[in-house]
Amino acid sequence: MTDTRRTILLMVFLFSLFSIWDAWNRHNGRPGFFDPPAAQQPVASAAAPGAASAAAGASSPAGTVTGGAAQPAVAVSELTVVSTDLLRATLDSVGGSLVKLELLKHADAEDPKKPVVLFDRSAQHTYVAYSGLEDVPGAPGMRSAFKLAPGPRTLADGSDDLVVRYESPADGGVKLVKQYTFVRGSYAVKVRHEVVNTGSQPVTPKLDLRLVRDNTQPAHAAPAFFGGPQSYTGPAFYTSTAHYQKVDFKHIDENSAEYQKNATDGWVAMVQHYFASAWVTPDALPREFYAGKSKTDPHLYEAGMRLQLGTIGPDQTKAVESTLFAGPQEEKKLEVLAPGLELVKDYGWVTILAKPLFWLLDKIHGLVGNWGWAIILLVLLLKAAFYWLNASAYRSMAKMKAVNPRIMEMRERLKDKPQQMQQEMMKIYREEKVNPLGGCLPIVVQIPVFIALYSVLLASVEMRGAPWVLWIHDLGKPDALFGHILTAPVGPLPLLMMGSTMLQTWLNPTPPDPVQAKLMWIMPLAFSVMFFFFPAGLVLYWLTNNLLSIAQQWFINKRLGVN
Repeated sequence: MTDTRRTILLMVFLFSLFSIWDAWNRHNGRPGFFDPPAAQQPVASAAAPGAASAAAGASSPAGTVTGGAAQPAVAVSELTVVSTDLLRATLDSVGGSLVKLELLKHADAEDPKKPVVLFDRSAQHTYVAYSGLEDVPGAPGMRSAFKLAPGPRTLADGSDDLVVRYESPADGGVKLVKQYTFVRGSYAVKVRHEVVNTGSQPVTPKLDLRLVRDNTQPAHAAPAFFGGPQSYTGPAFYTSTAHYQKVDFKHIDENSAEYQKNATDGWVAMVQHYFASAWVTPDALPREFYAGKSKTDPHLYEAGMRLQLGTIGPDQTKAVESTLFAGPQEEKKLEVLAPGLELVKDYGWVTILAKPLFWLLDKIHGLVGNWGWAIILLVLLLKAAFYWLNASAYRSMAKMKAVNPRIMEMRERLKDKPQQMQQEMMKIYREEKVNPLGGCLPIVVQIPVFIALYSVLLASVEMRGAPWVLWIHDLGKPDALFGHILTAPVGPLPLLMMGSTMLQTWLNPTPPDPVQAKLMWIMPLAFSVMFFFFPAGLVLYWLTNNLLSIAQQWFINKRLGVN
């Protein structure tokens, strides 16, 4: 029985080790073990932003007619930079589209002096938000020329919002006016599309809201424990009937993506670690969702929705109010923007546990004002909640350690009589009232809770850039106070984590088998090395849990007289 228990634990550990190794590869930009080969994006000319916009924006799934298809080639791309307290946005007169977005309150992972660039249109990365009309020949599309209306480009002190207005010509009998409203303190940009029929015949256009990007993983994407969802990068859809649906880039490549195609509500998003973008339209307009590869650039992917605007008669105007969210996955703020939008912060199969854990962590943070201390207090609460369950496990392990000398002596004496050895072992267990699985089952019960907390800490953008004490200035980055040794960041937290793991191993009963006894020390050591690469917030959580477990196990061992 005890060998079976150790075999099970060994298998669980090896699988965990493989998952962490695979996650570390993803973390450093290398493909995961099960990932398809990443497509290489061709290098575009930085000197021709208009051409890049045309290449990215002209794409349309098969079977559709875009207004831009009938437009003449666009001659000049005029870029306009708009600044608020949170955002620095670059808008392009070609399509009146948002082609670059910098998040001023979030530092870049590679260069903390620079802000995070979410939307971008460069030789290295493409990620853009487009909108335009379809199903009306000559109507303004995503490659059409728009004229920028005069007005301020920087949010003034004392102002709550900043309006930027683009207007297309009415050459095709339909004019499109785009009005962006940037709001102070918000990552949600209000976008108003006014469709004006300047012709003599009724028209039935569709408004296409689209997100286009390559499949490049963001720098320092989160390591995914057990293949967790926090490393996911790609499109997502939501409707009130199908709920949250992710569409992997690989499924688009294989033409096997499954999601609800038609609905009267819902939104489309592009998701990556910590950040997301989404087109949200609250009106109950019939809409068609789509995801596919760009027809003009096979290295780009697009996801969007086409809104049916109905019939617009001559000299009539149809206005659609939408929201373009582009920013951090702050759960509470996303909840109020649209139903289900908070699900872009994806906890996967542990969501049912992770959401209340984050709620509790957030409440504790509201009291103490520091995410590091909030993590420690949350672990204290969880250890208190599982105190008696852990106590049962530690008592069982203490008893196992107490009878271990008898077991080892008996195994040596009966090593040539395996059947008699097993019978004698079970007899000792019965006499001492020891359950070989007693130290394993109570801990296994708690595993989903701690995986959920793991996911919370890795998925929460609140940890990114959050300080704790002394040298820990960012709970979202590895502790590297002592620099890097053989490319591994080295700091006090992971060293303490390693020490606590070895101490905890010493408190456990030594396996009778010599090979297992060596593995019992080697495996936790190898496991601990992985934590040198993990965010400081996660190491702090695990270290706190280890220290509390050691204290409880030492106390129980002392009470039972086990050394």
